[in-house]
Amino acid sequence: MDSFLASPATFLCLALLLSLFFFHEGDSTTFTFVNKCGETVWPGILSNAGSSQMQPTGFELSAAASRSFQSPAGWSGRFWARTGCFVSSTGGGAWTCATGDCGSGQVECKGSGAAPPATLAEFTVASSSAGRDFYDVSLVDGYNLPVLVEASRGCAAAGCVVDISQRCPAELRVGEACRSACDAFRKPEYCCSGAYASPATCRPTAYSEVFKAACPKSYSYAFDDPTSTFTCSGGADYTITFCPESAPSLKSASDSSSTSTPKPTSSSTPSSTSSSTSASTSTSEPAGGMMLADDAWLASLATGDATPTRRKALFLSFSSIAATTAYILLLLP
Repeated sequence: MDSFLASPATFLCLALLLSLFFFHEGDSTTFTFVNKCGETVWPGILSNAGSSQMQPTGFELSAAASRSFQSPAGWSGRFWARTGCFVSSTGGGAWTCATGDCGSGQVECKGSGAAPPATLAEFTVASSSAGRDFYDVSLVDGYNLPVLVEASRGCAAAGCVVDISQRCPAELRVGEACRSACDAFRKPEYCCSGAYASPATCRPTAYSEVFKAACPKSYSYAFDDPTSTFTCSGGADYTITFCPESAPSLKSASDSSSTSTPKPTSSSTPSSTSSSTSASTSTSEPAGGMMLADDAWLASLATGDATPTRRKALFLSFSSIAATTAYILLLLP
């Protein structure tokens, strides 16, 4: 038994198994939420009908805080930020929000979507690294705050980083938010419904063009696909920033492009039930940090405080060290 445990081959297998157990993340995608709004927001998460479920379905995000979650492979759905949330003194003390409220009466949305107006970040994640992700920021349901989506792997950023409330037509304005023309007037030509339910018949309107002029890389109406949907190779991770202080160029990168593929997420509000869990971490370090000189790196991995990109780098480093050590042991008498 002792000779078996001392075998270099056995050591190599055990080391690699341990590294896979602690660090491997499979084909999941990591979403990191960053709040630069100067006040607390409450992001909501809605999985599309038929998609694997992502947990939690809502959470609190303090000013200057960030939080990361992993989605199941092949996940599709949307994120948004609720603002001005509080416990009402009427109606039995229900929990409600000024914008983006999902009507659940609590922090988690439990399968309910955002009440307009709300800026939406929409995703369809590839089922494997061999596929492609699709993502966009949509103003089809109106606007409540700026949102920026940044992808890893050099893929293009998408979003609306302008305060549209300053440009919102008076008939669409509601507090600091801006309604869509569909939500405000309920007419088929604004909602792309009925006789206008196709790209050929539903065209931009004076109202949607206000949104498009302010945020050219965001959806301004239902069939605004060619300049509004972005793709990235599967396995990418994403950062969703609410109220970004400064934004990078929203021009396409070499691994990402606008596409005429229809929006991969539905504008309807699907119901969902919880059937899987996803890991989450909180961090004040920007996503993508790779500080291997940190003396507490192993402790941070054990407690889940390391960033997703850092965990992947450490997985590769640990595997390399294990293989090198085993090779050296093989050379020993």
